[in-house]
Amino acid sequence: MLIREATAEDWPAIWPFFHEIVAAGETLTYPLHLGEDDAREWWHLSAPNRTVVAVDDAGTVLGTAKMNRNHMGNGSHIASATYLVDPKHSGRGVGRALCEYSVAWAREAGFRAMQFNAVVETNVHAVKLYRSIGFEVIGTLPEGFNHPTQGYVGLHIMHLALR
Repeated sequence: MLIREATAEDWPAIWPFFHEIVAAGETLTYPLHLGEDDAREWWHLSAPNRTVVAVDDAGTVLGTAKMNRNHMGNGSHIASATYLVDPKHSGRGVGRALCEYSVAWAREAGFRAMQFNAVVETNVHAVKLYRSIGFEVIGTLPEGFNHPTQGYVGLHIMHLALR
């Protein structure tokens, strides 16, 4: 698997699974009916932020990540990231590779920490993955997310010190 900078030519491969994941409404706080143009604008970030794709040997996009400053101004030393793995390729280590890549990117860029603002507590695979990389749940917003089948569930704030 290769992780590389995302290009405009990758979007047609990203959009179908981006749309599927967002429309399911189980893991992200994005609007369920987010249109393609808005989604592309939200996802493809410009420097110093970064958007990448994970591809296999044939060039198939397996997943994608966007990495960015979590806050501006005096909070701009904290990074964040969001990951999407094509469900057809889940269970192959794509999410782990993207997460590890983003942590390395944040360290190299000089961030002091990474923070995930809204990890849905019922997204147990993501929570387990992030914890295995060293992130800790530092707080949970009770009923911060309206899950389509489980009702109101918590949103974890997760943190990893990079220094």
